[in-house]
Amino acid sequence: MSASDYLLGGNDEHGISPPTAGKRTPVMPYLGRSIYENEFNRPAKIYYFIAALRSGFNVYDIHPERSDTSISERVRRANRAGISLLTTFAYNAFGSGATFNTVAGMITFYSLSNIYATRSRLLSEDIFLSIRTNSLQTRGLEVSTLSVGVLNSVNCPSSLVEGGFMTNLREGRLMLDPAWQKSIGFAATEGVCNYLGEQYVSEGNSATYPTIRYGSRGNYVKIAQYYLNIYGYDLDADGIFGSGTQAAVRKFQTDNGLTADGIVGRQTWTKLVLSNPAAYVLRRGSRGTPVWYLQMKLLSKLYPLGSADGIFGSATENAVKAFQSESGLNADGIVGPLTWAAINTLDSPRN
Repeated sequence: MSASDYLLGGNDEHGISPPTAGKRTPVMPYLGRSIYENEFNRPAKIYYFIAALRSGFNVYDIHPERSDTSISERVRRANRAGISLLTTFAYNAFGSGATFNTVAGMITFYSLSNIYATRSRLLSEDIFLSIRTNSLQTRGLEVSTLSVGVLNSVNCPSSLVEGGFMTNLREGRLMLDPAWQKSIGFAATEGVCNYLGEQYVSEGNSATYPTIRYGSRGNYVKIAQYYLNIYGYDLDADGIFGSGTQAAVRKFQTDNGLTADGIVGRQTWTKLVLSNPAAYVLRRGSRGTPVWYLQMKLLSKLYPLGSADGIFGSATENAVKAFQSESGLNADGIVGPLTWAAINTLDSPRN
């Protein structure tokens, strides 16, 4: 078999619009709000799909909605689609959930009630090892059993990834970190590839990605659609480059200072994939995905700035200056090499 013979299912637990009650961190210091579980789960799932599509697999989302959907409906969708396996993304909690504690680490789960229990265990072991080895989450606790519908009742091997503990301050704030989200999603795909004996295709150089335009179809159209979803351009990732996708691409190009021709070529891929945000010097007035990435990193380090809108305004400048000052850097509000070096760690002066 080849990768294209498989249909990989993906699932993100709970919802964000509206957020599922109770599935959140304690109130984060400095931010003054909780981080909801699906703020990690959804992007991690999308990055999982992106890596799977790069590697030649077909993918199926059993929970495309931003709202919560019942487990029974998700199971029904998975079984109706005939997926080859299912990977679910979630985040753990310990204790009452009202306060932070020191319990930390990643766990993958499988169910003894699944008709493919042994295969589910092997899948969970491969995903666990890959995340611990290849992601930014290097602390893995265990592979364990759990009895929930998305593990018990789907007619395929199934694994649930708890990427960390939202009741741990460090791992809780990292739920917003796009590098953390991406690394866990990508590593989970690599684990699936190991389980299936297929070749994992890394992100590589986006300049080599194929040019796509109105009328194009296939995996790279889906990849572009998923990246657009990460940045807030709400699209159905159907692999068809129609008028809706073209309009979203044009808006994305305008927001990133590119020619709004609706064609995803080298420059647009570079801003979509954003392999090296530190290549950009950012200051007040900058716009686009590098600013969005910076804003998400600052939020994940507990520097409030409002929402991550890709616009470097006064709130973002103030957050940058505060971060620079507390990191022992010149607080000039300009994000150059030294500031990027500090931003691109998982550490924070506020943790």
